[in-house]
Formats: sequence, C-alpha cells, structure tokens
Amino acid sequence: MFDLGMIESVYLQMEERIYNARKLLNRPLTLSEKILYSHLPNEKTEVAFERGKSYVDFLPDRVAMQDATAQMALLQFMMAGRSNVAVPSTVHCDHLIQAKESANIDLAQAMDINGEVYDFLESVSNKYGIGFWKPGAGIIHQVVLENYAFPGGMMIGTDSHTVNAGGLGMVAIGVGGADAVDVMAGMPWELKFPKLIGIKLSGKLSNWVSAKDVILKVAGILTVKGGTGAIVEYFGPGADNMSCTGKGTICNMGAEIGATTSIFGYDEHMGKYLRATGRSAVADLADSHSTLLCADADVINEPKRFYDQVLEIDLNKLEPHLNGPFTPDRATPISKMKEEAEKENWPTSIQVGLIGSCTNSSYEDISRSVSIAKQAVDKGLRTKARFTITPGSEQVRHTIERDGFIETLEQLGADIFSNACGPCIGQWARVGSEKQEKNTIVHSFNRNFAKRADGNPNTYAFVGSPELVTALAIAGDLTFDPQKDFLTNDRGEKIFLKPPVGVDLPEKGFSVDDLGYQEPAYDGGSIEVVVNPDSERLQLLSPFEAFDKNNFKNIRLLIKAKGKCTTDHISMAGPWLKYRGHLDNISDNMLTGAINFFNGKPNSVKNHLNNLYEPVPVTQRAYKSSGVSSIVVGDENYGEGSSREHAAMEPRFLGVKVVLVRSFARIHETNLKKQGMLGLTFADKSDYDKILEDDVFNFIDLDLFSPNKQLTLVAKHLDGSEDVILCDHTYNKVQIKWFKAGSALNLIRSSNK
Repeated sequence: MFDLGMIESVYLQMEERIYNARKLLNRPLTLSEKILYSHLPNEKTEVAFERGKSYVDFLPDRVAMQDATAQMALLQFMMAGRSNVAVPSTVHCDHLIQAKESANIDLAQAMDINGEVYDFLESVSNKYGIGFWKPGAGIIHQVVLENYAFPGGMMIGTDSHTVNAGGLGMVAIGVGGADAVDVMAGMPWELKFPKLIGIKLSGKLSNWVSAKDVILKVAGILTVKGGTGAIVEYFGPGADNMSCTGKGTICNMGAEIGATTSIFGYDEHMGKYLRATGRSAVADLADSHSTLLCADADVINEPKRFYDQVLEIDLNKLEPHLNGPFTPDRATPISKMKEEAEKENWPTSIQVGLIGSCTNSSYEDISRSVSIAKQAVDKGLRTKARFTITPGSEQVRHTIERDGFIETLEQLGADIFSNACGPCIGQWARVGSEKQEKNTIVHSFNRNFAKRADGNPNTYAFVGSPELVTALAIAGDLTFDPQKDFLTNDRGEKIFLKPPVGVDLPEKGFSVDDLGYQEPAYDGGSIEVVVNPDSERLQLLSPFEAFDKNNFKNIRLLIKAKGKCTTDHISMAGPWLKYRGHLDNISDNMLTGAINFFNGKPNSVKNHLNNLYEPVPVTQRAYKSSGVSSIVVGDENYGEGSSREHAAMEPRFLGVKVVLVRSFARIHETNLKKQGMLGLTFADKSDYDKILEDDVFNFIDLDLFSPNKQLTLVAKHLDGSEDVILCDHTYNKVQIKWFKAGSALNLIRSSNK
C-alpha cells in the first residue's frame, strides 16, 4: 500500500478547504473545483479564480514519469540543487521496449539495448527517493491506476495520458518534464485555471458499445482542440453504470481532444476497484468522504448553470465507432463505415489489429475481447489479419494468463507483446513498413497520426474498442459490422458473433508474482550517478543562456509550418526514443516532420546562409554556429499531441528564439515557456499569410516585455516593404522571470543556492 499517510492528509484538509471555496464563490461546486481549491498553497484563498484566465499555483500530491521523458526530467532535476524529491514520485520503464516478436524476446532485447538508460534511471531514482518500476512491470498509466491513483487527489505526469487516473476521480494532468522538476523540487506548479466542460451520460452501455465509444463520440463532437484549456467532467446515471477502468479509458483518450484532464465522481465502482487492487484503506477513506468526491447536487441537477459547456450523450443510442484515419477525432459509426470507406477510397483490407495500450488494457477490456475470441475459436475461425495483444501491467498479464485468456487469444492466432507501450507510440518493428505501402490497421490505442504506429505515412490507422478490433481482425475487413454481418468458417458455415461479455474485475482476484517495483534507498546521499561522457544515449545538461535584455534583431525564418504540426512533427518518437536523454543527438530530429509552407515538403527549408534547401536541423545548426537568430512559424493548435518537452528543448538548444503560431496546444506552450523560449500567437490570425520565406524579423519592444501587453514584430520583406505584426502572449510575471533567467530551471537553481 503506497503513500497512505499522504492520502489521509489530503482528505483531512479537503472538507475545510471546500467549505471555504464554496463560501468564497457563493455557489455549489463542481468536482474539479473541489479538488483544485483543495490543492492551493494557502489553506484559505481570498481569490475567486477566473476560468480560462487566472494563473494559479497548485501543490500536486505526486509525480509520475515514464522512462522516455524521465531521462530529461531527471537530468534537469539533478541541476535543481536538492537531495530528495519533495513529493512521492515514480519512474516507469515502459516506452523504450520495442514490440517485434513476443514479450520475452522483446523484453530481453530492450534490457540489452537500453541497459545504460535503465541503470541511469534506477540510480537517480535510488539517490533521490523515487520509486522505480522496472522494465516489464507495465505501462505507466495502468500501473498508476492500480497502485497510486485515488479519488480527490491531484497528480502530474510527464506524459499526456496521465489523465487516465481521472477514472479513479483524480485530477491528473500531463505536463512537460520541467513542470515535474518544479514539483519534485518543492515548488508550486502553475496552471491556468481551467474552464469546465460537463458531459452528462444517460442510459447504459450494451451489446457492442463500450466505454471507448463514449470518448470516440466525444472526440467527434469536440474535435482535437475542443477541450483545450478545460477539464471535462462526466456525471449522470450513465457514469454511475460504468466500471472504474471504463471511466479510465474515457479519461485517458480525453488527451486527444486537448483537455487539461477528464474526471468522474467517486462511486461504488471506484471503491470496488480500490479494494480489488489491495487498497481497501483508501476505499474506506473515500467512502467516509464521498460527498467531497463528487460534484454538489445542484451542479448535477442544473449543469448549465455551473459548466462553461454541457453535452449530453445517451448511451442507449450510442453506436460502436471507429475514428480515423490520421486523426483521432474523425468519428464514424461502424454502421456507416462501408459507405464512408467507399467515398474516401480507404483501403478496407485490414492487415493488423492491435489491442491493449494504456487506454484499453484492463482486465475488463481483455475479458470482453476474449469473449469474442472464444466464439471464433469454438466455431472454427481464425484472424485474417495479424492480431497483437499488449497487456497493461504485469498484474493484468499474470491474471489473464491464470484465467486462460492468453491461451484463448493464442489459439485465435494472437501474438502477446510485452507489458509496455510498443506499437502505440511507434515502438513497433513492423516488418515491411519501410516499403511505405498503402494499408489499413485497426487498434484500441488513442492516437493515429500519420506514421505514428509504424513509421509508414501510408498506414491508415483506425481507433476502436478492443472487442470491435478483435472482431475486425477476425474479419480482416474494415467494413465488417459485427452487429449485423456474418463470417464464414472453413466449413462454409455462416457465423454470427454474439455481443461481447466481460467482467470489470477478476472473480478470483488479481494475481502477480512480482509487481516489478523497486523501493528507493532510505538515504541516497552516497549514491553516485554516473553518465559516460561518450554516451550516445545520455548527456548531462548545461544551463541555457539568460535573456540579454536586448530586442531580438535580424531574425531569419527557419520554417513556416503548414497545417497540422504535432509534437510528432516537431520531435518524432519511434526510433528517436533512444536519444531522449541526449539533447544534442535528439535535436537532429527537430521539425523534420513539419511541412514547409513554401515547397510543401517535410525536412526541407531554405538556408539563408547559402540559399540552398537543406534539412531543418542542418539549417538551424548552421544558424547557431553563425550566430544567426531564427523564428519558427506555425498554424493552429501547434504542438498538439504528447507532453514531449523535447519538442520545446530542441529548438531552444539549437538557437531558435521565437515560436509564433496561430494557436498553441496547452502543454507545448507551457513547455516552451519553461525552457525560456518566446512562444507567441498572431493577434490577427490572418497575419500568418504575411510571413514570406525571405523575411527578416525585428522586435521593437521586447525590452518592455510584460503581462497582458502585446509585442510588436516587424517583418521586412525582400522587396524592402514591411509588415508590422502584433503578437499576443499569455506570460505572467513569474513566466517572464523564467524567460529572463533563461529557463524556469535556472530560476529554481538560483533559489536553492
């Protein structure tokens, strides 16, 4: 049982703080507000924060880091001047394990290839009092749900899908590594007070409809940026009828609508899950504080009075969905897929079906998938597509093996991958992907951007529930609708699949021989963390330079990115994951996926030093060595996707001064600020069109940088004409101090001297 004392202290202070907040606001409170106001640095605030505008300091209860992002986060923490972390923190080794053949083989190869990284993370964790989850223990978000998440708590994690813990009633927020460093260093963590979106769920899931279909439907309504700057709070009888892990699935993929986080109120399903995972004491505490752990009754009864936006979804009318391709918000009911695929000329032959990931790897998910698999096996069917399973944790894997699920899946023809992220994040050594052939895959993951899973830009990826993906893998056909279509076995018999059935928790309880957890040393003072100076994987950091108080002048355009530019475009994952701890090496992927507005090509920009078109990192390294400042220009929702802070650190390291876009994704904007970058938006979005390839840029008032004051950028064109471009920003006084100091970490380190 982890951190029971900390959880008790959270509940001890909640009642009074919620009472004070309710009195201050003079109205009932949503669940999100209860948790947010309970995690302020001051016991009693006199300020009623304005949603979407007020920057607020919070004190999260814990920090979680996955191994890819933990490297840079801990390299930064080592510079912070502390001997121990200030709050409970964990590292989870899940991202660096490549899926190729099978669990045992892939894990052994990962241990060999990533040995020095794992040794580094283990030693740093041991030194600074951080819990260490070894390779094979499971995917960070599933492990957190099983061991750490608790109703009413607040946590941050260096991965955008930290929001999974909302399934246990927690405000859990994905952040960049620099934010994690702040909290581990004992500093408050800053967030713009979120807006609130309320989603009322009525009815009950049935037949082929699952919790996954709820978020697929929501994504179709709100789009990939519809939740930006907001917490999505689910309530209603439909929510009460849903399992804890089903709630987790919905919250998890809420990252794909840009939501700060998503959350459900505490109920009996959460209590059952806490007890099933060995946390009866936490369940008892939550039961005794249950009124604090859900929205006030008036909020539930009159949601439009208390939320900034309200949606209602009738689960009785919900259909199974497939979202995609190339974006997680293109929602298509399976009943409409045949006509949609024909209209769009999507390839309908499914090559691979993949289930699992942090989004859908619970016991319930696998049990529902197995109910379909068993029907198929019993009736003489096998999959026409390759079929893979990625369990969410060793605890889940061990339990489904005990209960015969793995045997059934293997009888169907499935391959069982390691308890890790694998294909979901591009860590999939898919045979033949290098040919870049047009093909279709279906999976139960969360993201399906081009090249995301296998590096092939022509892989059409569709997102669905594990049970639907299982049926589609058996059929091998994207247009197959299991609600009405039949399959034919080798004997020529028509087979109709019955709707999936499953249980949210194992009847015999969970079972595991070794969780894969390593407790840190009681006193790590004598532990030495060694980084080989010749390593290609790890590199100690040096502080970024401070702002010299002069206006940026003679800035050249590095790239004007056209259209969607996600963190995958800015700093690709996949094979680049191995360089997450080496800032210089990973910077060779900077913006290589972004499309240059002026030639329509990726990784090809004009180098103004030689007037040749060269790769983006090559060009920027040339600018850096020549002392030339540069600017990156982007479109809407720039930095959408993961919490990957490398997407902010790489431009900073290579000498980019400014990122100017039509709009930012939340986490990426914060990451830029943390690294001492100037992240701005066009005051007039149409000014994006005024940016020309050969422009030279000058700021005229950066020396007067202050909150709520626009900055003025002059774009001087090749013909001698000029455009004055007004730039908005969201920097407050503290964030401007980060900029002037050169980074937030520089400011922290100076305060710890």
